[in-house]
Amino acid sequence: MSASERTHDIVVFGATGFTGRLAAEYLARKSLETPFKWALAGRSAARLAEVRAALVAVNPACASLALIEASSDDAGSLARMAAASRVVLTTVGPYAEHGEPLVAACIESGTHYVDITGEPDFVDGLLDRHHDAARERGVRIVNCCGFDSIPHDLGALFTVRQLPSGEPITVEGFVRARGTFSGGTWQSAIGAMGNLRGRAKRPREEATSGRKVRGIKPRIRHESSLGAWVCPMPTIDPQIVLRSARALAAYGPDFRYGHYVQIRSAVTLAGLVLGVGAVVALAQIPPARDLMRKVRGSGEGPSAEERASSYFKVTFVGTSNGRRVVTQVSGGDPGYTETSKMVAESALCLAFDQDRLSSPGGVLTPAVAMGEVLIERLQKVGIRFEILEQS
Repeated sequence: MSASERTHDIVVFGATGFTGRLAAEYLARKSLETPFKWALAGRSAARLAEVRAALVAVNPACASLALIEASSDDAGSLARMAAASRVVLTTVGPYAEHGEPLVAACIESGTHYVDITGEPDFVDGLLDRHHDAARERGVRIVNCCGFDSIPHDLGALFTVRQLPSGEPITVEGFVRARGTFSGGTWQSAIGAMGNLRGRAKRPREEATSGRKVRGIKPRIRHESSLGAWVCPMPTIDPQIVLRSARALAAYGPDFRYGHYVQIRSAVTLAGLVLGVGAVVALAQIPPARDLMRKVRGSGEGPSAEERASSYFKVTFVGTSNGRRVVTQVSGGDPGYTETSKMVAESALCLAFDQDRLSSPGGVLTPAVAMGEVLIERLQKVGIRFEILEQS
């Protein structure tokens, strides 16, 4: 079906979950400004009705929101949901367990897709099994549209745009944040850590159309310019940044990227390394992994007060041919308030900015799929992209 024949512009799948509710609240407020057609989807019609009733307090027009019963283990329901919408926004994780059938349904229906996964195995699997089909159908399957990895992916793009074109570029990203996590995030993280041994390593250096794209060898060090210790982050973010660099010529003929968490105290750093190492080690043991999953169940999350006191700042240092630029991407609560904003704006971008997007179909990063158009959207809603220094 053509876009004009779709019943909905956007469907929020997983609207009864913690992050799904926040994304729905965000879209309810956005539709006050400019009405659009959207719907709530999930496994339970009764719980969806409760979410809809709560949204009426945000926007009275939400009383007429459509409710779609769909489940990740019911292919028919996913097909019907995908066929009814121009874009599906999904917060249903862990994605490695629940995500791939929906991606297949969206490609079959010609429906664009956004998620908030941070699971490398899931993304790699989609690239291997679905990229070609999505590209042939002109469908944009865009992963990692939350804190993983929009600030880092779009921040790196924003940084290279400030440097000379056609020259080798090196960028390092330094993350500082305060926040907590939801049950869904914990479940996804434990699943990803538990599969580290079986994960195939992708090449550290790769030539693309005569261009080199590579990661910087990770090491813990003290970064005097930040007055802090920096430690490589074992997250999906550098993988996403490097994929964007391979696809876009703006990153120059030779691009290198390093990704770090920024920590003031050496004692705190040591505790973090030991703590993460212990969790990773325990996640390799099935009984221990099952016990850790019970620490926080899906659907649970931080309070509004906790989210209000949270923040993130990602500082990028880029160098090229004697030029140096320092940029920063920053915002509020990274895991939930800002993640729901980022994924919702990504869905709105795919739904309503088609004439400004030049990306092809495929399994894409946010920078490749939406790039500067999405940066503009996020700047308008409070995510800051700033140049701090240039020399």
